[in-house]
Amino acid sequence: MAHSTATLGALERALMDALWDADGKRTAYELQEVLGDGAPAVTTVLTVLGRLEKKGFVTVERRSRPHHYEPTAARADYMAELMHQVLVDGSDHQAVLERFVGGVSPADAETLRHLLQPRA
Repeated sequence: MAHSTATLGALERALMDALWDADGKRTAYELQEVLGDGAPAVTTVLTVLGRLEKKGFVTVERRSRPHHYEPTAARADYMAELMHQVLVDGSDHQAVLERFVGGVSPADAETLRHLLQPRA
């Protein structure tokens, strides 16, 4: 993934959420509509989509007008990268993991136990 250390601003995140929730590619106009009341102008949406493309979060299909945008990876991939980056940036990995694990629900703890089991 090209955006391993990239973070998202509020509007970038809103657009990515709209793209991740979409069933297929979306235009800037469609994304603006999804943002609802108070959405920025379509020119602003296009500017932010351009930034997201440069950061490696979206690809753009330019064969037709208007252009269509789609995420380069799933939301889960991005979230996992964020979690990994926090761990890598921490100087005390054990303390970071202890605090993370201490804050998860029992169901999530069970999922973690299952995922950490050796695979046959």
